[in-house]
Amino acid sequence: MSMTDPIADMLTRIRNAGKAKMKRADVPASKMKMAITKILLRERLISNFKYIA
Repeated sequence: MSMTDPIADMLTRIRNAGKAKMKRADVPASKMKMAITKILLRERLISNFKYIA
């Protein structure tokens, strides 16, 4: 399944996990998503992230 907007998909996964009181959201990685995730972490919108190869 191809995604039309992978950034919106990532943010939706994070938002849905938060609303469901989940401590983690699995998101397919890319360089752009990693950069955005670092910004979310710096702005304290997320508490942690881990890249799994």
